[in-house]
Amino acid sequence: MRFLALACDYDGTLASDGRVEAATLVALRRVRESARRLVLVTGRQIDDLLATFPEAAVFDRVVGENGATLYRPETGEVTLLAAATDPGFVAALRARGVEPLSVGRAVVATLEPHRDAVLEAIHELDLPLALTLNKGAVMALPSGVDKATGLRAALYELGLSPRDAVALGDGENDQPFLDCCACAVAVGNALPTLKQRADYVTHADDGGGVAELVALLVDDDLSTVCAR
Repeated sequence: MRFLALACDYDGTLASDGRVEAATLVALRRVRESARRLVLVTGRQIDDLLATFPEAAVFDRVVGENGATLYRPETGEVTLLAAATDPGFVAALRARGVEPLSVGRAVVATLEPHRDAVLEAIHELDLPLALTLNKGAVMALPSGVDKATGLRAALYELGLSPRDAVALGDGENDQPFLDCCACAVAVGNALPTLKQRADYVTHADDGGGVAELVALLVDDDLSTVCAR
């Protein structure tokens, strides 16, 4: 067995409009039953994810906040993988009228029209932060943190590496963790730029694409679709 883990994005990949279909959960359980590991890699904050997706325990590890946090479903423990959010930065954004504003353990997120205001606050305070874009959202994170760094931390705990994993996503912020894995897959509704760099593009969208990939993974270890 070559591929020992499936790493999957949440919104637009596993979930459609924030919801995961029952058939998609069945597919995920097939991965677990095949003795493979599951890692969820999302830009969402862990508390928000669990409120939306209480079945997250089907995953062995959950990487949240675009790589800044690591959640272990079996214990409920959350580890911060990056520097904590700077309260002064949050205050500076609020003073500039940046709304909506989502503040996590390490990530601060808003919408793309506020991108310049976020950059101004970062430069004014001389903070070691970088911006990540994803379908109209803007996330400010400690420099060097992304979904790839979070996934590596999760796989390391499981005794695996990205060379053992297939990654599945749909948006800009998924590219780093798709690039670092042995096989990169884009769902049918993924952005064109992601599809162009993927080893395989599913015919179905979001959860249907997950089920499609799982069938290929469990039945023949992706031997027919991923040669790299």
